[in-house]
Amino acid sequence: MSIKKGFPEGFLWGGAVAANQVEGAWNVGGKGLSVADVAMFRSNISVTDYNGHVGITSEQIQKAIEDKSDELYPKRRGIDFYHHYKEDLALFAEMGFKVLRVSIAWSRIFPTGEENEPNEEGLKFYENLFTEMRRLGIEPLVTLSHYEMPLALSQKYNGWVERKVVDYFVKFCTVCFERYKDLVKLWLTFNEIDSIYRHPFTTAGIVTDRCEEGKEEQDIYQALHHQFVASAIVTGECHRIIEGSKVGCMLTKLTTYPLTCKPEDILKALNENLNNYFYSDVQVRGKYPERIKRMFAEKGIIIEKHEEDDRILEENTVDFVSFSYYMSLAACENEEEMEKTAGNTIMGVKNPYLPQTDWGWQIDPVGLRISLIELYDRYQLPLFIVENGMGAVDKIEEDGSINDDYRIEYFRSHMIEMKKAVEEGVELMGYTSWAPIDLISAGTSQMSKRYGFIYVDQDDFGNGTLERRRKKSFYWYKKVIETNGEDMN
Repeated sequence: MSIKKGFPEGFLWGGAVAANQVEGAWNVGGKGLSVADVAMFRSNISVTDYNGHVGITSEQIQKAIEDKSDELYPKRRGIDFYHHYKEDLALFAEMGFKVLRVSIAWSRIFPTGEENEPNEEGLKFYENLFTEMRRLGIEPLVTLSHYEMPLALSQKYNGWVERKVVDYFVKFCTVCFERYKDLVKLWLTFNEIDSIYRHPFTTAGIVTDRCEEGKEEQDIYQALHHQFVASAIVTGECHRIIEGSKVGCMLTKLTTYPLTCKPEDILKALNENLNNYFYSDVQVRGKYPERIKRMFAEKGIIIEKHEEDDRILEENTVDFVSFSYYMSLAACENEEEMEKTAGNTIMGVKNPYLPQTDWGWQIDPVGLRISLIELYDRYQLPLFIVENGMGAVDKIEEDGSINDDYRIEYFRSHMIEMKKAVEEGVELMGYTSWAPIDLISAGTSQMSKRYGFIYVDQDDFGNGTLERRRKKSFYWYKKVIETNGEDMN
């Protein structure tokens, strides 16, 4: 038996962005407000008490609606990808990208979510985007819901709590499938669908002060069920409309270790990991885990279902599992007494064996390998890493260079472990870094938290020329892709 070496031929190397963090043009081309357009800029966040997305109130939303500027709402301006996409795609192509993960802003197609007819100008923008990607040899991987549902649906129905939103989402997706069926074959339904519990407004448009007191958790899980059903329906529709299409789910991979070998710590970590898998279990296996049903019963949570919901979930499971991986967490029985640190929209116990980024995210390359092995062992489906990266402050040198060796080392260490997992038998479709170009941070709406191989001249307050500039990591990643991961030096 021959031993597998390296990444498979045709491995999809690339990068990932979201419409709400890059496009800008929030009031251009008939676009309606999205939940992202009311996300406020926040700086000077402590890594010891920061939880990526705080709640939002009805009063704050109303103030944001009345404010017609982007001064406090950086996602309204993004990095103006809407007008710079050809320039940016050319840079991605120069790096050798095989794939680019993007999202479609729902409110650019249906401004309030309830229109009878889609907005042609919005449809045309994405048609032009995908066509240019195809011209450059870049495969589109398209997320249908990436933290950018129409604000009007949040206002009218408290987001996904109301069943009607399922129908509106299915209509939006079906329009996209019909329009882009010759351009896009790879689709994701909901970005980090598990995040609904951590930030219900961002993920599902739920404003908790509109929930009945004491029923917030009930509403969150009801909304999640509606997203599960919607995801299954559109998975079936995509397969029907687009020949050869593949649809994936997308999970925030929150790999958790026991802080010690104390059995109670091990049990705590086990439960945290099983809770994380719940969301992909439903989309891969087509049914709720028994432990979740028991949890609902214990909490008095009653999920209202239509008669056909269980059948829909079972008959329309996903083709592959995609996930984000940024860091790992630790768990122990007495967490309230332990030092905490921040992560991807979550807080966790600090692991004493791991370094961390400027924003408190623990750097754990081996955790990526562990995640890949566990996910593949659990589901036996192809995997796709669709987010992985680090936010950092970059300095432009006097000669104009940006020597981001820390970023290169982060990616190198993770890719080495990724390669080991592939050689151990994990079926991995591709890897898209978060993010290939600087963008507005999801949690803090900062620009100074930079992720990209490409520097964008814009500060936290929107000042700058928007000039794009290659960092040292740009040339390093280009070499990685050219050699299919063989040269990571």
